Amino acid sequence: MQRYVLTGAPGAGKTTLADALRRRGWSVVAEAATDVIAAGQARGDDEPWRGAGFVDAVARLQRERREAAGSRGPVQVHDRSPLCTLALARHLGRPVGPTLADEVERVLREGSYQRPVFLVEPLGFVTRTAARRIDYAESLAFARVHEQVYREHGHELIAVPPAPVAARVALVETHLRRLAGLPQGPC
Repeated sequence: MQRYVLTGAPGAGKTTLADALRRRGWSVVAEAATDVIAAGQARGDDEPWRGAGFVDAVARLQRERREAAGSRGPVQVHDRSPLCTLALARHLGRPVGPTLADEVERVLREGSYQRPVFLVEPLGFVTRTAARRIDYAESLAFARVHEQVYREHGHELIAVPPAPVAARVALVETHLRRLAGLPQGPC
């Protein structure tokens, strides 16, 4: 199983790209933070990311989703990874809790994710949502933290520049097929 990560700034289009890849037949594992935020907000916590256990809750849900995905197909695309959650902790100025620390250590030790990581570059704006209350300048700063964390941990970043979704999908698919040794064409 080869697992590849989509990372980058909030609002850069990672989830849109992941959804398009899923529709094209790729095995995709969904991002976790948005669902952790939505669950917290449903319980009446308007800003659950401020809670002490937030990053560990994200790390737990990421692990559950990775494990539930099993080994469907030779390639999986992950909308974020525990290293993204480590970047989130740093960006928020939060300590790394035991769940996140264990998860980062485990995925690094096991080589759970491939070294090449897709860095989905910002689109030039951020659309605010209930879960994404970050402005464009802060999203750029957060993107730099992601880049730093992945580089610190020995990953190679493959730029996915701003472009229409179809062009981004084509770029990522070309890289995935080359990296995974798959033939070009429909998956």
